[in-house]
Amino acid sequence: MLSGQRVAVILPAYNAARTLERTYAEIPLDIVDEVILTDDASRDNTAELSRRLGIHTLVHETNRGYGANQKTCYAEALARGADIVVMLHPDYQYSPKLVAAMAAMVASGHFDVVLGSRILGTGALQGGMPLYKYIANRALTFVENILLGLKLSEYHTGYRAWSATALRKLDLAACDDDFVFDNQMLALAAWAGLSIGEISCPTKYFPEASSINFRRSVTYGLGVLSTAVKYRLARWGWHHDKLFGHAS
Repeated sequence: MLSGQRVAVILPAYNAARTLERTYAEIPLDIVDEVILTDDASRDNTAELSRRLGIHTLVHETNRGYGANQKTCYAEALARGADIVVMLHPDYQYSPKLVAAMAAMVASGHFDVVLGSRILGTGALQGGMPLYKYIANRALTFVENILLGLKLSEYHTGYRAWSATALRKLDLAACDDDFVFDNQMLALAAWAGLSIGEISCPTKYFPEASSINFRRSVTYGLGVLSTAVKYRLARWGWHHDKLFGHAS
């Protein structure tokens, strides 16, 4: 617990058996009350290993997608009484040691959501992020900051801490079931006027770490741009859709 608030770490997993144990070993269990993993129909023994480690484990019988996996994770964390929910990829790409710092920023009451940014500082390229992904990240973030009216260093990190109150304000069911879910979730947070903080996070790219290929990266990028444009048009009252509805 932190400041009397119950902390849960959620792990949206797919074929994570090679990295799960390393990730779990660095989660600060002295302040984390519960770890929850949802296995999205992995082809390896992710779920078996998760249960062996003592993690509360859910399993999708068929692969539903990265976004759908997170929907299950967040719903379970809220149902089990979490006050702060930290989403961490179990592929050991992000440092689990920062869970405490990110959760503390939410517990302080200053932030509704905190992002572990790979771009703040010099960690992204040094950690092995492919140059084309770095350039795309910077370009998409530049456009999104303009259209969403924010000043974030990146929107594409898979490391986020949320207050339960903030999560309940977001219509996650309206978000995509694939990778653009992450971006839509942040757009919804901006739409709801939530306070977003960031912390510098080192990152590691290596063969066992999950990473979407170039084709899916392009699909993701187009989805990001579409979301940002729809957000701005909805703010102006020119477009209404399932994510943003009527301009506030």
